[in-house]
Amino acid sequence: MSDDSLPEEWITLRGWLSDDLESGAQRCGFMRRSTGRVDAEMWLRLILMHVAGGLSLKQTVLRAAELEWCELSHVALFKRLRVAHDWLTDLCGGLLEWQRQRIDEPHVWPEGWKVRLIDATDVQEPGSTGTSWRIHYSLSMPSMVCDHYELTDGKGGEKFGRFNFSKGEFVVVDRGYSHRAGVAHVIDSEANALVRWNPASFPLEDSKGNADDMLRWLRKLPKTAPGEKNVLFRHDGRIYPMRLCAVRKSRLATETARKKAREKAKKKGNEIQPETLEYAEYVMVLCSADWRLVSMGAALNLYRGRWQVELVFKRLKSLLQAGHVPKESDASARAWMQAKILSALLIERTLWEGEFLSPWGHGFGRGRASEPLAIVY
Repeated sequence: MSDDSLPEEWITLRGWLSDDLESGAQRCGFMRRSTGRVDAEMWLRLILMHVAGGLSLKQTVLRAAELEWCELSHVALFKRLRVAHDWLTDLCGGLLEWQRQRIDEPHVWPEGWKVRLIDATDVQEPGSTGTSWRIHYSLSMPSMVCDHYELTDGKGGEKFGRFNFSKGEFVVVDRGYSHRAGVAHVIDSEANALVRWNPASFPLEDSKGNADDMLRWLRKLPKTAPGEKNVLFRHDGRIYPMRLCAVRKSRLATETARKKAREKAKKKGNEIQPETLEYAEYVMVLCSADWRLVSMGAALNLYRGRWQVELVFKRLKSLLQAGHVPKESDASARAWMQAKILSALLIERTLWEGEFLSPWGHGFGRGRASEPLAIVY
């Protein structure tokens, strides 16, 4: 998408979006106070060139002038980007709906809850002296809307304290957020947390408040069926009941996890502990919700829901590495983030459609929805 001199590529991408971009942009307030010199479709191309192509605002408008698209200032593009969040979110919604229909997966997001996936990623800005940053963000599911964006230096830790939570929210995170203080913050906000458990950073006790050997319990799990155990943790003099839900990994997944654990220990110059290798046999998540609200199977499926979008997450993280990072946590930063999400979804759609590539750009005896893209030499 960085080379917009290929009009056929844009025609393909454009066909996956709303039929009437102009109406959608008007409805979402994107075209408010627009002079009309640049239409919605052109604005979208400029935004994607800037965000997905990794060009600065100045480089983007210069490129647009070279291609004889339009003449405008980088300030005008910045101002339009600041009001683009809702429209970009609307465009993401259409792509996500297509993706859900194509995958045909069972519904994993619990009814009546606002599910938020929280993550962080490191970004190195262009150039040999580029600054290292860390982006902390939250995505609402299943709409995949960025509802929080924060930029810190490369040493900014992953912690729940960066976010505000409220009643009715279900927060799903990986093991980087497996800390007692953070989970307590979520629960104290009347939200629920589902956290990939890290035994090294999150000590647990049994339901009676006694130190417990979790490995002894894990060893008793069946080969393919999950299990759960009532546990608790302490923070600032308070007791927080939790449920530990676990399931054994496949042999391949276990070997992969152990390899990563060994490499991590070697990199830090540490000797890996036998317990670490044994814990690598299991997926273990802590759930703060009562079993009457979220069953064990639903809790594990909810964490699995994170992995349903993991490919999009990985593409998003790759895209976040490209370009200049917004330095202010304002409307333009959230719009920038949402444009990155839209770009990741377009890449995902491209890979779906390009399952069978051919030099002539179409398949024989295949429906329109599954026609492959041509390889452009």
